[in-house]
Amino acid sequence: MKAYMDNNATTSLKKEVLEAMLPYYTEVYGNASSKFYEVGRVAEKANADLHKAVADQIGAKPNEIYFTASGCEADNWAIKGVAFANKNKGNHIITTSIEHHAVLGACEFLEKNGFEVTYLPVDEFGRVSPEEVENAITDKTILVSIMTANNEIGTVEPISEIAKVCKAHKVIFHTDSVQAIGHMKIDVNEMGVDMLSMSAHKFHGPKGVGVLYIKSGVKIDNLIHGGGQERGKRAATENLAGMAGLAKALELANTDLDKKIAHMKYLRDKLIKGISEKIPYSRLNGPADDTRLCNNVNFSFKYVEGESILMLLDMKGVAASSGSACASGSLDPSHVLLAIGLPHEIAHGSLRLSVGDETTEEEVDYVIEVLPPIIERLRMMSPLYEEVLRKEVK
Repeated sequence: MKAYMDNNATTSLKKEVLEAMLPYYTEVYGNASSKFYEVGRVAEKANADLHKAVADQIGAKPNEIYFTASGCEADNWAIKGVAFANKNKGNHIITTSIEHHAVLGACEFLEKNGFEVTYLPVDEFGRVSPEEVENAITDKTILVSIMTANNEIGTVEPISEIAKVCKAHKVIFHTDSVQAIGHMKIDVNEMGVDMLSMSAHKFHGPKGVGVLYIKSGVKIDNLIHGGGQERGKRAATENLAGMAGLAKALELANTDLDKKIAHMKYLRDKLIKGISEKIPYSRLNGPADDTRLCNNVNFSFKYVEGESILMLLDMKGVAASSGSACASGSLDPSHVLLAIGLPHEIAHGSLRLSVGDETTEEEVDYVIEVLPPIIERLRMMSPLYEEVLRKEVK
């Protein structure tokens, strides 16, 4: 592979993370719930230490950290758990039209079970207004769930302002920070959130492990029932190796974070500039200022299909995507691009490029070199583009 440009889908496992995980497969192999012998007690202590390690990285308390099997599980637990635990207070939930499918799917499930959901619109850059959040709150509202940063177009939402609105109205506020970790500073106290989701494989950790931060005092039902793990809130034998991987990856992600952000911003901006200058009839999706994630680039190209772009890029050794990896099997245009006002035919011609802290300038230069001929080749097959060329000649 000559250029990996899909870091928002997943990242490579860092060597240091793997090394942190290995002891939990061989030396500290006990069940953390088996406390009547030494091997189990060692595992129990490791379990407590890993909760503290993650808590320290985001400004939380150890007893506010709950390990899950994914970011999707964390989102589902936050939304369904709060909804069912607080249904005596109300049945109204507020979210946005550009959330990850884990949030939207959970909300759709709740709608089938007696809850009402308001899907707030966003502006042309994907931003949701705190004022619209406040206007949507009713005396039946029990939860607001809005992502920290969009996984497709990179829009960073005004989370702390929305949190203040929710606090003023005594409404629980959850944010999906899966795409934000490693790309911006995350501190639950500064953000003012009640719940926050993350997933290790988005910041060089292992797949199959996530975290849900739940502020002390938040009333939430269990999503998974069974044993008494995670202080009785999330049944399943603790995945200590995965937890160790997430904790180490989070520590590494926050180390020299400003320097990493500057590196990714430089590469992001170079990509945006190169594509904009070399490919006509292209549109940058999402904001062009600092309210955009440092690593995200998303373009729509008129007169081409996104799937064709991806196939030809793959032939050139470039890994990219047309949107969320969780929706890659769908032939429908991105719900995010439709929500910001793009027509179907333009939304279909989208490309997401996401750099990482390990991405090189050479990789970016290579993409800028190979992408324009690919778009031109595909456009020459389009009758619509032929018409455009005829008009230009006239």
